[in-house]
Amino acid sequence: MTDVIAALMFAGVIAYAVLGGADFGAGLWDLTAGGAERGRRPRHLIDVSIGPLWEANHTWLIYCLVFLWTGFPRAFAAITTTLYVPLGLAALGIVVRGSGFAFRKVSLRTPEQRLYGAAFAVSSVVTPYCFGTVAGAIASGRVPSRGNGNAITSWNNPTSVLGGVLAVLVCSYLAAVYLTDAARRTGEEDMRLYYRDRALLAAGVTGAVTVGGIFVLHSDAARLFHRLSHRGLPLLIIAGLCGVAGVFLLVTGTATRAVRGLRATAAAAVAAVVCGWGVAQYPFLLGTHLTLDEAASPRPTLWVLIAVAIAAGALILPSLILLFGLFDRSRLDSSPSPEAGGAH
Repeated sequence: MTDVIAALMFAGVIAYAVLGGADFGAGLWDLTAGGAERGRRPRHLIDVSIGPLWEANHTWLIYCLVFLWTGFPRAFAAITTTLYVPLGLAALGIVVRGSGFAFRKVSLRTPEQRLYGAAFAVSSVVTPYCFGTVAGAIASGRVPSRGNGNAITSWNNPTSVLGGVLAVLVCSYLAAVYLTDAARRTGEEDMRLYYRDRALLAAGVTGAVTVGGIFVLHSDAARLFHRLSHRGLPLLIIAGLCGVAGVFLLVTGTATRAVRGLRATAAAAVAAVVCGWGVAQYPFLLGTHLTLDEAASPRPTLWVLIAVAIAAGALILPSLILLFGLFDRSRLDSSPSPEAGGAH
């Protein structure tokens, strides 16, 4: 029973990492797109690509929070009373990001567009970084079972910083890959090459940081390193192979089928990394000192939670599938062209 609840919750974590991660990564490319004229077309492609979906992707964050506080209230209390600073910054970042994105689309004056655009872009980097530090704190065992851990060092340490940096890089890679495909669908060959180059850059930097991270984990979180290098190793190898395949498709693939394969390999790489973390940590929820069984709610509550998950899946999944299907067929583009205005 507890394992089923944990698996359902972790499925939400993977979905948020793959879908929400691409949204956050788009903010980094928005931030680095350049001035008003040079960045007009890259930002327009970002607007039309994430506009119809960005709110829907946060469904998975709410889903994960509900499962955590209902299914594992002891762990939820420990995490929130220890990591309230990065969690609060992430929540603020989500609000600022959404407000900046929405207000920039309706602003007519360039200074206002720049202000809202900066709010959207900066918060798109800060938010995944904070989520990454939270994951690093949980995995490295810096959240005590009783809660009220150190509010500063729990998420400002080598493993948490590594988690935050990798979260930003992975999001930027996902976003660049998806935007490469979006440019292909709109027939903008120069934009396809623009985001392809950024996807290759993000892949290279992510790979380098990952290799360096091996030494960080070995020295700072020995138990996590041991688990990742043993039971989590097969999934990390799969993630690495997907990353290599993605780079190959980025360099050689221009056909529709190849680009769609690129999206699949990018998503699979991220999903495999998150699964590797989960497998390495099982059966513990916090570090290696609080198991899933110890943190779980009474069985009647877990049964109700499973019933709610089934009902939510029956109601929400068809809507999400329809939304993504319409988006994939370019039936949801309501943004004006860059020539109609919209400087940053």
